[in-house]
Amino acid sequence: KMKSQVKEQILKLKKGKNAVILAHYYAPAEAQKIADYVGDSFYLAKIAKKSTADIIVFCGVSFMGESAKILNPDKKVLMPDLTADCPMAHMVEPGKIREMREKYEDLAVVCYINSTAEVKSECDICCTSSNAIKIVKSLNSDKVLFLPDTHLGKWVESQLEGVEVITYPGCCPTHMIIKPDDILTIRKQYPKAKILTHPECTKAVTSLSDFVGSTKEIMQYAKESVAKQFVIATEQGVCDRLKRDFPDKEFIMIKENIICPNMKWHTLQDIYNALEKEQHEITLDPELIKKSVTCIDRMLEVCNG
Repeated sequence: KMKSQVKEQILKLKKGKNAVILAHYYAPAEAQKIADYVGDSFYLAKIAKKSTADIIVFCGVSFMGESAKILNPDKKVLMPDLTADCPMAHMVEPGKIREMREKYEDLAVVCYINSTAEVKSECDICCTSSNAIKIVKSLNSDKVLFLPDTHLGKWVESQLEGVEVITYPGCCPTHMIIKPDDILTIRKQYPKAKILTHPECTKAVTSLSDFVGSTKEIMQYAKESVAKQFVIATEQGVCDRLKRDFPDKEFIMIKENIICPNMKWHTLQDIYNALEKEQHEITLDPELIKKSVTCIDRMLEVCNG
């Protein structure tokens, strides 16, 4: 009863305040169900840029809310829970980027969207896991600094010829829980299953998988594949979503506890509170927005907005 009441109140507030709710695939199911748009970080960045709403409520982690604010400086961007943060985004200091630029001449610097606004302001272009290869290729550079995720950077390097990708030792703690042994064990249990893995996993893990791709690409693969059984080696939310979307196929989590705790904090009540009180607003210095917007805009240009 309570949940349906909260839902109704959210929909009413949303209409009255001309708000839009965006949710990442890793957000709780209840947040995804009430959201206007659900997707990976690239899709949500595009939606945020095109939005005509006055208020954007972002069910994700802080770097996603920041990206929405960078693309919409005149809109109010609210997070249902402001403490939802991505540890990887803080694994690189902007000063390190300047150091690297001094060390290497003509260094092209790519930052994963999972980074802070400060880091974006120091980089040439941004990418997500679904367009990282395309972005690095577009730079036409034989030396690229990729940060903060070392595993995604090295995976991109393995897919391209003649490009040296210098990486920074950042990583996603959730994907680090997945070990090569987990893949070997599950292969024995489900020999017919296709193993679908996110490139934030280590090379030892991705090299044992049948398919490596972003959240969206994993979902696309599962949809189009003739296989009936899949092992999902990424965040639990992806597996839950696939089970909902394709009930005729079987999805098995690689192991228990592959959960990004920060993504799970957005409850319906939090969404309601954020909208009602217009609280937990993402605020960024206008100068910082100006400096970091080119980084995201360039990504959107390369991938045709």
